[in-house]
Amino acid sequence: MAKRVVETLVDDIDGSDADRTISFSIDGTQYSIDLSSANAEKFEAAVAPYVAAARKTSSSRATGTGRARRAGASTGGDTKDAREWLRENGHQVSDRGRVPAPLMELYRNR
Repeated sequence: MAKRVVETLVDDIDGSDADRTISFSIDGTQYSIDLSSANAEKFEAAVAPYVAAARKTSSSRATGTGRARRAGASTGGDTKDAREWLRENGHQVSDRGRVPAPLMELYRNR
C-alpha cells in the first residue's frame, strides 16, 4: 500500500498559505513561526532595527561539540561550585543531577 503525506504550511498570523518558517530566539527561548511572504517581510522589518544594533553570538550548532548546549547550561565545575554556594546559603540541593534553573540563577547573580 502506498501512502502520500502532504504537509501544508499555514501562516500563524492570518491563516493564509505560509511560504516559510522563521526561527528566532529571545531570552534563551527558541521560537519558530510559519509566515507568508508578506508577513515575513513585516516581521523582518519590525526586528530590523534590533538586529542592526545587536551583536552576533555563536549558535549551538556552530560550536561543533556534537551536542547542542542550552543557553545557560553549566559545566561540571560550575555545578559543583554552585551546589557548594547554594548549601552554604541555606538552599537544599541534591548531590547528583541537574541543579534547578532558579537556583543556578541565584548562584550566577550572587
